[in-house]
Amino acid sequence: MKITGPFKQIVTLANLPLRGKLADEQLEIIENGGILSENGKIVDVGNFNGLKTAYPTAQIENITGSQVALPAFTDAHTHICFGGNRANDFAMRNAGKTYLEIAESGGGIWSSVQHTRAASEDELLKTTLERINFLISLGITTIEIKSGYGLDVENELKMLRVIKKAQNFTKATLVPTCLSAHLKPRDFEGDNVEYLQYILNEILPQVKEEKLANRVDIFIEKSAFQPEESQDFLMKAKEMGFEITVHADQFTPGSSRIAVEVGAKSADHLEATADEDIDFIASSETVAIALPGASLGLGERFSPARKILDKNGILAIASDWNPGSAPMGNLITQASILATFEKLSTAEVLAGITFRSAFALGLEDRGKLEKGKKADFVTFKTDNFQNVLYQQGSLKAERVFIDGEKI
Repeated sequence: MKITGPFKQIVTLANLPLRGKLADEQLEIIENGGILSENGKIVDVGNFNGLKTAYPTAQIENITGSQVALPAFTDAHTHICFGGNRANDFAMRNAGKTYLEIAESGGGIWSSVQHTRAASEDELLKTTLERINFLISLGITTIEIKSGYGLDVENELKMLRVIKKAQNFTKATLVPTCLSAHLKPRDFEGDNVEYLQYILNEILPQVKEEKLANRVDIFIEKSAFQPEESQDFLMKAKEMGFEITVHADQFTPGSSRIAVEVGAKSADHLEATADEDIDFIASSETVAIALPGASLGLGERFSPARKILDKNGILAIASDWNPGSAPMGNLITQASILATFEKLSTAEVLAGITFRSAFALGLEDRGKLEKGKKADFVTFKTDNFQNVLYQQGSLKAERVFIDGEKI
């Protein structure tokens, strides 16, 4: 049993609801606080001196200087297992080239597919771990990672095996997702429906057998998969026992409704969501995940985060870190910028990158600093927790704790 502290402030996020808007006045802030943990779980949170009195035999891990503690963050949407680099895509896009022109010149998702296929498992493992470690340094201890740059049996399984192997080298929680339905690969002889059937027949059974992922994703878009064929695919994947998430409404509206209808855990992107569909998703159990990194990378509008919260929806915020549209990877910077444009309270942003984001991954044991939760937390060297978002990612995490232990 160990007491970590004293902290100038502990922002617990305790007692905040899963859905809807939040005011900063709802935040529980413990001054001169401590966190008592044992066996990876939080036992108590309260005044540091009070905890020492109540638990006289507890080990003390002293925190020096002014630091604040927050629940560790969850990034619920990343593509950080990939090969190659698409800096040229970014330069061409900023120079006025269209998505189609970039793809025709050798860029786009297919470029990442070719580089990822060419990379060995060892190469992919090395670069994936480097990106995981960067996210941990930001205070992110739960990370979703998608496949989707293999697009055939051999290479989709290679990616998912790398993600599984990466778990052996990090204390962060990795949540793998099979995104074989990212787009139909150019070298597949058949149409979209045939490729989706190929995934169902050839890829997903092996994913299930090797326990490589229990989540399936699909990109529903004019340039990828169409609504009707996607809905049929998702229902079949669900019948196989997979949880569902969806790349929805990135450029055209309508697919977020499909996500809700199939019972998806989340609908991610939503930059193009129509107002009537905001009502539909906000009244459901499907989490709306805003991906501001993609808006910044592509110069597109942001997800309608304010409207979703005002309609009592469940809003999470994730980085979408990928080599093409969202290469930044800094969740705190992205969330801070989203807050500025969408007028989100600090409480709403913190909820969106902690317990609400964890809920989108089916993990309800983390994201709040309260009894019984996983003892994952992050500290910042400041005397005011508001500085974390105010400095838009330039205030670096001081210490990161996983299961109560500093890493």
